[in-house]
Amino acid sequence: MRSNCFYNYIFLLPTANCKLLNLPFFIAKRYLVSKKSHNAINIISGISVAGVCIGTMALVIVLSAFNGLSELVESLYNTFDADVEITAKQGKTFVLTSGQTLALKNIDGVAYFVEVVEGNALLKLEDKQCVATIKGVSDGFRRMNGFDSLIHEGTFNIQKSNIVFGRGISYRLQSGPGDGFMPVSVYAPKRGNISTFDEEGGLNELKVYPAGIFTINDEFDDKYVLMNIENARRLFDYKNEVTAVELGLAPNANAGEVLRQIKKMLGSGFEVRDRQQQNALLYKTLKSEKLWTFIILVFILLIATFNVIGSLTMLIIEKQKDIGILYNIGADIGLIRNIFLVEGILITLIGAILGLLLGILICWIQMQFSVIKFTEGYVVDAYPIKFELTDFAAILGVVLFIGFLAAWYPVRIFTKRHLKLQATI
Repeated sequence: MRSNCFYNYIFLLPTANCKLLNLPFFIAKRYLVSKKSHNAINIISGISVAGVCIGTMALVIVLSAFNGLSELVESLYNTFDADVEITAKQGKTFVLTSGQTLALKNIDGVAYFVEVVEGNALLKLEDKQCVATIKGVSDGFRRMNGFDSLIHEGTFNIQKSNIVFGRGISYRLQSGPGDGFMPVSVYAPKRGNISTFDEEGGLNELKVYPAGIFTINDEFDDKYVLMNIENARRLFDYKNEVTAVELGLAPNANAGEVLRQIKKMLGSGFEVRDRQQQNALLYKTLKSEKLWTFIILVFILLIATFNVIGSLTMLIIEKQKDIGILYNIGADIGLIRNIFLVEGILITLIGAILGLLLGILICWIQMQFSVIKFTEGYVVDAYPIKFELTDFAAILGVVLFIGFLAAWYPVRIFTKRHLKLQATI
């Protein structure tokens, strides 16, 4: 009769309990660390562990670097986009009543209230010109977005006739904070039907002086000019209209509840969006890029685990005598398969743990010492890294699953073949 209790007597383990004894693990561990008769098996086993280790390490490093870059991109967008943006569903501008304004400011969790007037205009300095988006903002924008940290040159000063523009616009106009005596002319079409043959008669002109240059990325640096909202209204022929209202939330605020209250308060005539809704395409792109990067690296890891198949195949061939002895003393096919299956899982597990530790170590070195740096002109000096526990769990789970499949196939095929051979002897 083949039973686990019988194995206990055979292997002289008097203190082991039938329910607690893990015989496949005991034998698999001995096979893993013992010296084989053929040195090639030791080499292939080492290559198997190394392959899993390198694949796991690559997953940790690449995903952590991707997390860091994603967080950096999101933070750059967050400096320009508010926690909550309110716009009109129909038309470009709208006017909030004093009661609506007061009610928005008094919502629990709202820390900043900023009015915005935005529109396109032509900037001209001597013979140089470019089209840009003017964003006029009220007091509180600098504190809400922490925009001071993005100033590359000069200061964030939009009082009186001062402006702050992106580095791309500065390059096109060849202008900066040091050109205080050379104002930039800003032109925007007048509102209403202008009937005149004079080209400049249909344009509003505003003389402004660059006070600072910001740098975020090309999308913003080549597009935006910041000024105070009074000058923007004068340029676009607005009185008290706004194109948007931006709200900054307190750190402990419940964003979902705040949005619900705003929508209930303003009604269906307004579009209320949080950060992710304002940049839905960006967030979807970042998530899909990370997913496809993970899938590609998993395929590379899958190829690396083929070494596990070769290692187990050669080990099963070498241990034919052991398989025969175990079978003759009462071991069933399930137990014998479990021994070599556990062997494959141990190879994968050791490689996965080593890969995780090495990947975390390399990422930690980059975080602490900034070994890989960006070239001059970037917002940050070194490649950003960010750990996420969900990534580690996903990596470990996928690696162990692939290792199980890589071990299951040779164990299933070759143990069955050798057991049939033993049965005929």
